[in-house]
Amino acid sequence: MAKNELDTRFAEFGTVSFASVTGVNDFIGYLENGKLMGTRCEKCGKNYFPPRAHCCDCLSAKMEWFEVAGKGKLVSYSTLQYAPTGFTEEVPYTIALVDYGAYKVFGRIDASVPREELSVGMTLTAESARTANGRLTYVFKK
Repeated sequence: MAKNELDTRFAEFGTVSFASVTGVNDFIGYLENGKLMGTRCEKCGKNYFPPRAHCCDCLSAKMEWFEVAGKGKLVSYSTLQYAPTGFTEEVPYTIALVDYGAYKVFGRIDASVPREELSVGMTLTAESARTANGRLTYVFKK
C-alpha cells in the first residue's frame, strides 16, 4: 500500500461493514492469513477482543497483537430468529460468548455445529472464516 493511500481493509469484515477505517485495520490482514487476533496493552497488560488501538484502563496507545488460540469455554449463546438490517437473510444463526481465561470473545457459532449439541461449558475454538457473500469473519467450532 502506498504511503498516502487510505487503509480501508476493515470494509471487508463481516456481513455488513459499518466502518472501513479503524485503528486496528491489521485485524483484517491477520484474518486473511487465518489468524484471529486481539490486542494487549503493553503498559498494564489488559487483553482486548475485539482489538483496540488504545487501552481504556490506562489510556495507553502502546498495544501489541496476540492470537486468539486454543480452546475456550462456552459461557452463553442465543439463536436469533430476527436480525437487524443487513443480517435478515442469515437468520436463524447462533451467537455466543466464549471464555478464553484472560479474555472473552463474542461471535457466531459455525453453522456446522448442531444447535442441539450446544451446552454452556462446552469447549469451542475460534477461527477465521468467510461469510456467505465471501467477506471475512470468524466463527466458533467444536
